[in-house]
Amino acid sequence: MAAVDLTTHPGHLARRLQQAHYLLWNTMVSEEITSPQFAVLNTLVAEPGLDQRTVGERVGLDRSTIAEVISRLGRRGLLDKVRDPQDGRRFLLRLTDEGLRTHRKLTVRTARMNQVFLGPLSAEEQAVFFDLLRRVSDAAEGLRNPAGRPAEPLAARS
Repeated sequence: MAAVDLTTHPGHLARRLQQAHYLLWNTMVSEEITSPQFAVLNTLVAEPGLDQRTVGERVGLDRSTIAEVISRLGRRGLLDKVRDPQDGRRFLLRLTDEGLRTHRKLTVRTARMNQVFLGPLSAEEQAVFFDLLRRVSDAAEGLRNPAGRPAEPLAARS
């Protein structure tokens, strides 16, 4: 059997892209705050007072991952949990002053990192690249069933 051309495999290319992003993030943005943690901070800047489940949905993290991210940000003093006055079982999330300062600092750094990351593409190519990434990402999220498990393979549905 002949080897396949991995440059035609989206998963392979996505992994390579993620490796490049991880390297740039750690060298240009932060070794302490991860990209998913920044996404949570950013979401709470845009929409203060969301609950943990909603934040997880906004940033595309599953329940256990968002719980760990929220816990780490809380331990760092970057966000607070406040009991929801309408539902005492639920907690709403708000950034602390330190969380807001951290977000501002990282926002500047992420802008510089994105310039480097997207440097090989023209402005028009960048717009197309983002459109294609969003379309594939949105479609991939739609492959999950309501229980959060991947959809059943077509061969198993006969």
